[in-house]
Amino acid sequence: MKRALIVLAAGWFAAFGVRAAEAQRPPELQKLDIATGHWVFHGQSRDASGKTGAWMWRADCHWSADRLYLLCLFHNTWAGESVKSLVVDTWNPHDKRYWHYEMFSAGAGGGRPFSSRMTIKGNTWIEHGESEGHGKKLQTRIVYVYASPTRVHVVIQVSRDGKHWKTVDSGEGVKQD
Repeated sequence: MKRALIVLAAGWFAAFGVRAAEAQRPPELQKLDIATGHWVFHGQSRDASGKTGAWMWRADCHWSADRLYLLCLFHNTWAGESVKSLVVDTWNPHDKRYWHYEMFSAGAGGGRPFSSRMTIKGNTWIEHGESEGHGKKLQTRIVYVYASPTRVHVVIQVSRDGKHWKTVDSGEGVKQD
């Protein structure tokens, strides 16, 4: 009987703790809920010469235990090359911004994780990044437009001036579960 009361009390405290954590969770994080689950993306890349190539991403996304961080494991294939990464998306109430962080374990150097500011307006997410190529800065944006909770269109665009954008990748993701 005593053991049953301890188990019951532990369950009640665990449930109460989850509800309390959820109540403290910023409402901005709810916008990230749409990305949870298992996704498969297929798309096309276009290089500077106009040559195209296929790519595929597999993403498994779930919330951290405290429901403050959306964690996604990506297994991508770009032009036959495997790229594996861990993505963390979150809302920061201090600077009132969404942030996107990506760390690579295969297919890209691990010493330079990708970090970008992210905006969410309605059904559109945009990751804003910057890189350097051939001594010149290049702005990058990855735009996700959710057509539904189970389908998303994605484009990757680049710009030298932040005004004129060129699409270099485009595709679609479909939620599998």
